[in-house]
Amino acid sequence: MLLRYKTVYKGHEAEITEKKSRFIAELSYAQNEEEAAAFINLVKKKHNNASHHTFAYRYFDKIIMERQSDDGEPSGTAGLPILSLLRGDDLVNMVVVVTRYFGGTLLGTGGLVRAYSKAAAKAIKESVIIEKILYRNLIIKVDYNMSGKVQHDILTGGEVLENIRYTENVEFVVYIEIGLEEAFIKRIQNLTSARAEIYSGDSVYAALIDGEFVKLETEPT
Repeated sequence: MLLRYKTVYKGHEAEITEKKSRFIAELSYAQNEEEAAAFINLVKKKHNNASHHTFAYRYFDKIIMERQSDDGEPSGTAGLPILSLLRGDDLVNMVVVVTRYFGGTLLGTGGLVRAYSKAAAKAIKESVIIEKILYRNLIIKVDYNMSGKVQHDILTGGEVLENIRYTENVEFVVYIEIGLEEAFIKRIQNLTSARAEIYSGDSVYAALIDGEFVKLETEPT
């Protein structure tokens, strides 16, 4: 399981023209081979009269898995340049398809590499790319007389305070990066002289999007 990785949140279609050939790049989130293949087939149906549908994708399944295709273009001129962009930006769980409508003029191997790279890079640049981080949900329950200093500690400590519930006690709903829980719990217990009740919940991938903490998907605990 990746603790953090960069991927696409909102894809953008980009198009360039080289010597009358149109190169249309599209991308999508794909966390396995089946999702990547489904998106590739969707693009093929959308552009069913195009000359080529080249692609590359990377996803995590215990290790980083990769696949690319030139779809009939000279070897190494299309799929590999797209894959190199994904590798260079360290993008995971993501598929990029670049469709070509042949314009009648051969571009040569160097021209093809530049065209496919340029189209894919433009689509990536114009898309919303996020860093997904794996967080643990914790609930901290304290007496009212301790709540002020606990709240201040959370707000200044860098954790994500999602909610405060006021019942017979005060409950803080906090999200903290996986791997930092032990130090955080120790800090809170030291602050409250071990009188805080702390409960561990689900792990969830989340990202800061336009300054907002957005939960994306829950992982098995």
